[in-house]
Amino acid sequence: MEWWQAGVIYQIYPRSFRDADGDGVGDLAGIAERAPYLADTLGVDAVWVSPFYPSPMDDFGYDVSDYCGVDPLFGTLEDFDRMREALHGCGVRLIVDLVPNHTSDRHPWFLASRSSRDDPRRDWYVWADPAPGGGPPNNWLAVFGGPAWEWDEATGQYYLHSFLRSQPDLNWRNPEVEAAMFDVVRFWLDRGVDGFRLDVAHFIMKDPQMRSNPPAAGPVAGTKDLKGYAAQEHLYDKGHPDVHAVFRRLRRLLDGAGRPVVSIGEIHIDDPEAWAAYYGERLDELHLPFNFRLLYAPWDADVVGGIVDDIEAAVPPGGWPNWVLGNHDEPRLATRYGPARARVAAMLLLTLRGTPTIYQGDELGLEEVPIPPGLEVDPWGLQVPGLGRDGCRTPMPWDGGPGGGFTSGRPWLPLGPQAPTHHVAAEEEDPASALNLYRALLRLRRAEPSLHGGGYARRDAPDGVLCYRRAAPGAAAATVALNFTAAPRVVDLPAGAVAASTGMDRAGERVAGATALGPDEGLVVLEGAQPE
Repeated sequence: MEWWQAGVIYQIYPRSFRDADGDGVGDLAGIAERAPYLADTLGVDAVWVSPFYPSPMDDFGYDVSDYCGVDPLFGTLEDFDRMREALHGCGVRLIVDLVPNHTSDRHPWFLASRSSRDDPRRDWYVWADPAPGGGPPNNWLAVFGGPAWEWDEATGQYYLHSFLRSQPDLNWRNPEVEAAMFDVVRFWLDRGVDGFRLDVAHFIMKDPQMRSNPPAAGPVAGTKDLKGYAAQEHLYDKGHPDVHAVFRRLRRLLDGAGRPVVSIGEIHIDDPEAWAAYYGERLDELHLPFNFRLLYAPWDADVVGGIVDDIEAAVPPGGWPNWVLGNHDEPRLATRYGPARARVAAMLLLTLRGTPTIYQGDELGLEEVPIPPGLEVDPWGLQVPGLGRDGCRTPMPWDGGPGGGFTSGRPWLPLGPQAPTHHVAAEEEDPASALNLYRALLRLRRAEPSLHGGGYARRDAPDGVLCYRRAAPGAAAATVALNFTAAPRVVDLPAGAVAASTGMDRAGERVAGATALGPDEGLVVLEGAQPE
């Protein structure tokens, strides 16, 4: 197995992880400082660090003005190197966030492109004439609200922005753009990174005819409500089939790095088969197209089990699944499900077949922080009320001191009411804490081949319970039973010993046959070794 298959990825939102210089904003030196926490206290295998590049920060780093630098807010390239060395020294791999679809409107490429229709970089971005009779070229919408086209008076054309108007879309149909972005990939490979997470990866190729999108048939169950953006079926403004050839070329570049480098794509596609196409027909595209199907699933054993079955069926032979329950764009896991169910969700995430990604702070059971009026800063929420992401991006509390151990200054967002009790130092001392549950599950997953590399088979279970078996040849099989209800259940389990329970109170208990599950409780039972 490759490291990214057996391992667990941890997402760091650098503004909010650890502030080493006291300005109230997290930085790369803070990540380096906490490398022992990641490796030894928690026990993850890799970190994905959200953007730290120079940026006007209109979208907090996802509007890049220089792909090959570090914003002074986060440090320097030397700080990046020290962070990489600290992580690698602790055995933790480093995945950086690449933003290929768009730049800042203050990137030198766009400044040149906007300067004249005759500029050599004009075609590096998506420009179009007005529609007959005037107005935008088509009906495409920006994810962050309003039309996706911005009129440029000086040059008499519209430019495309799939997100903020200050985030113009690159034209990946221009070979010079692909060459420039692949040079960016080479730059970070030369600095020793172990992988790339590709932001809104499937957006980079649009319909070359720029046809208008049809109206949506209606809301799709189990997906995020994107407000006005959801009024269209987005057939033409992203995910054109030509994107697959780009990913095949990128994969060849990564495969030539001389070490295992992982590619992870942010692919928001609801249909499992369409999503799975991003692995490539020959498994020659993305190693891990992010799988978001569980993010908005109802908390129901049959629904969740059905999603797992669908994904298992869709992943091509030889492909590897992955699972996500939280990130910097979504409300906190403990808020969506509640604290007790969030513990069951953690056991689900860390025992399914495939690579899990944990969002920073979820291991503490942190909940969404209410942001007082006037302190909201997320551009999405400011433009589309109800879609703000500030509440899941608040700083990580490390101890009970001033600033929660995150900063000696004023934190850029409030830490929230949980910080005095739900911090790393307190949870390390509490045997039943969310942190210690995550630690136990991560240790168990790493130690047991059946959990980090075995197969998956659904087992019969009573109403409200999801039960499955993980087994690898020559290793102890593991059966996982998760009670999705607030009532006790009895489940038939194979003979074995409880290796982990969500309540942290049943480890070592022998079970066989009818076994009681408490409300909102999960168990992992280890059986005997399997024959070769």
